[in-house]
Amino acid sequence: MSVPLPFHDRLEAGRLLGAEVARRNIPEPRIVLGLTRGGVPVASGVAAALEAPLDVVVVRKLGVPWQPELAMGAIAGGVRTIDEYMIQEIGVSELELEKIVDRETAEAERREKLFREGRRAPDLEGRTVILVDDGLATGSSMLAAIRYVDNARPARVVVAVPVGSVQACRHLKGIAGDCICLATPEPFYAVGAWYENFNQVSDAEVQRLLEESRRQARPTELAIS
Repeated sequence: MSVPLPFHDRLEAGRLLGAEVARRNIPEPRIVLGLTRGGVPVASGVAAALEAPLDVVVVRKLGVPWQPELAMGAIAGGVRTIDEYMIQEIGVSELELEKIVDRETAEAERREKLFREGRRAPDLEGRTVILVDDGLATGSSMLAAIRYVDNARPARVVVAVPVGSVQACRHLKGIAGDCICLATPEPFYAVGAWYENFNQVSDAEVQRLLEESRRQARPTELAIS
């Protein structure tokens, strides 16, 4: 599977990814969860294509102290994934790690309250959960999201991204029910390299996309979300 790169922006990537996901016979009932914040504009396109409800998984990357963009793990809900090998190789202390975990946990809780607006998280038991992000580099954030969702006993978990590294897509396909990826360019570089516009997604944009999805949802979807 391949598409011309770069994508114009996350919304275009979401429309293209949505068309591909809709082509698959993914069992219902379905729900699309975007990894905050960058995955939500992409997830909105997938949810629209499937006519499925949209919600979020608040994931926070655990960045290396002196190189924050380099992930040594991630947190989602009460789930933590850590790359123990990387931490030992680069010499991150236990104290440094715990400080980062505490900081990112506090930010995750802030976003959870903001995006939920008093609503409960959706019931995922027995549903097909489609996890969407704007791309996969190491896959650490998506791995945390998968493990978090698995605790809710879904019928199936599908990972869907517009672009990703071959290694991350292959690894996650072995963990989730499937990994749908439109493009796996090599060498991969970074996710943002494959977008013309990769501006940071704001809290307000996430809130707007979630509200638009709720307004368009069918009554039966609202009843189970």
